[in-house]
Amino acid sequence: MGPVPRAAEARMTDPVAVVIPTYNHSRFLADAIASVERQTVPAAEIIVVDDGSTDGTLEIASRFTSREFAVVSIENRGAAAARNHALQLSKGDYIQWLDADDLLAPNKIQSQLDALRGVDDPRILLSGTWSYFNYRTRYAKFVPNSLWNDLSPVEWLLRKMSENLHMQTAIWLTSRELTEAAGPWNSQLQSDDDGEYFCRVLLASKGTRFVPEAKVFYRRTPSLNRVSYIGDSDGKKDSMVVSMKLHVHYLRSLEDSDRVRKACCAYLQTWFHNFYPERPDLVAELQSIAAELHGHLEEPRLGWKYALMKPIFGWKSAKRAQRVFSQMRSAPMMCLDKWMYRFEKRRSKMGPVAETMNRSSKN
Repeated sequence: MGPVPRAAEARMTDPVAVVIPTYNHSRFLADAIASVERQTVPAAEIIVVDDGSTDGTLEIASRFTSREFAVVSIENRGAAAARNHALQLSKGDYIQWLDADDLLAPNKIQSQLDALRGVDDPRILLSGTWSYFNYRTRYAKFVPNSLWNDLSPVEWLLRKMSENLHMQTAIWLTSRELTEAAGPWNSQLQSDDDGEYFCRVLLASKGTRFVPEAKVFYRRTPSLNRVSYIGDSDGKKDSMVVSMKLHVHYLRSLEDSDRVRKACCAYLQTWFHNFYPERPDLVAELQSIAAELHGHLEEPRLGWKYALMKPIFGWKSAKRAQRVFSQMRSAPMMCLDKWMYRFEKRRSKMGPVAETMNRSSKN
């Protein structure tokens, strides 16, 4: 028997389970699955959990049939519950999380597994690079930030909270041991369940190993369609405060110093605008936490145009106007990119047809 190819070797020694929760993402699901099937290291298993979709998502997922592919349909309970369900079904030594509208670069998993060669420690958490995109990935811009480094858990959380940074869910590759040590996703959280979950993963880890070749494409979708969008939802605001309090607790459990307390206050201030002034109860609760950290939260600032509206229409109306117009600014570019994507796709399909017709006319 000849030498085992590198991809096959990686598959035998590090089987990877790819988990894709989906809810009403029939437009994008096939592309997400295709990005997994194009991996240079074949996944040992791909588990799609349809979270009670009503748009034909289950039909799209069912078109993919292979020994490694499984589709499970459950009643709608949210992405966190869907991920927990898939995790119970999976057997892989490593877990690759992937939302149904995002994409993995072909060598994403391969490059992260390669970074572990010679490192016998399943508590190393693998990260990579990510970029926003609308429809055409070639226009994605990968902009480094201070989290794009090998970091200890305390340093990673400190930078995230003090600089208002985050890492997209799919960039992580997590060992089974580390995943089990972190515990299940919190299905009670209506917002920031991913931020809270990966805090626990970090706490259970021995630090992050940053792999710049491991790339993820994070699709921009209209704000109202995002699970992370808080808007006027009281349930999401309540959940966000729960997650924020846990973030503060997790970081302080690693180190309780002046720099940590300042980072926690900066983090609270960053998200304070989501609750001010509509939820005075949550405003008071966050101010109390800031006081415990020897800090104080300032009234959120509005853009100058909206600040001029505040004396006339009030804080709430000015804040809502700023939010709505911010969403409207990005809509034209998103629509243009969508149109160009569809045009290019149709053109690529017509290419072989046009070539055949041209040959026939010459004959």
